Amino acid sequence: MTLGADRKKIVWLTGVLVAGGALIYWADFSSPDSAPVAVPVSSVPVAAPPAGGRPAAKPAERRRVTSQNLSDNWKPRLGPKNPEDRPDPATIDPTVHLDLLARVQAVEPAAAGRNLFVFGAAPPPPAPAGPLPVVGKIAINHPSAAPPQIVNPGPPPNPVAPPMNFKYYGYKVSKTDGHKAAFLLDGDDILIAGENDTVKNRRYRVVKIGVNSITIEDTQFKSTQTLPLTESPSA
Repeated sequence: MTLGADRKKIVWLTGVLVAGGALIYWADFSSPDSAPVAVPVSSVPVAAPPAGGRPAAKPAERRRVTSQNLSDNWKPRLGPKNPEDRPDPATIDPTVHLDLLARVQAVEPAAAGRNLFVFGAAPPPPAPAGPLPVVGKIAINHPSAAPPQIVNPGPPPNPVAPPMNFKYYGYKVSKTDGHKAAFLLDGDDILIAGENDTVKNRRYRVVKIGVNSITIEDTQFKSTQTLPLTESPSA
């Protein structure tokens, strides 16, 4: 087995490490430059640290330290980082080329589509230049429908005469010549008319006076109506 051999190697390596550490410690502390350095003590009284913790730094001191660290760490860099890539100042031409400047000034600035510093809706897109192409009409074949039938209305119907409001309630016969006279009631008015006589501004003409009815003609509509005999209004 190699267990004994491994232990010997471990002991030997441990001894070498201890000897090396002792030599380094002796070289550092035995040199004349290792004299103790005096540390200046500030005359400003330091507040006692709180119980169980380290003293807290003042806000002004923290800001001063932070600003000092930033100013110490920030170093501006001019030109490329690699010195080989930096241009040689002797090769730079300081002459102002007026012809190139005039060429740049002659360029007309393009119209701005939208002002980035003004909030609002974007302007509408510009209208297309030139007329739009004309597209021909597309014929669509619809199923043929039957033509509408035209109905001949014919001649207009003859006007119908309104009904008569007369009431026939009696008549009388003259003893001398046998002439008949009918009694008609038109609302509250009593009309007396014989055969061939007209009433109501010659609108109606009495055609025939019968025992149980009377026939009257509407001269405006050229139509006749027969009114039955009714009871006497005085009964």
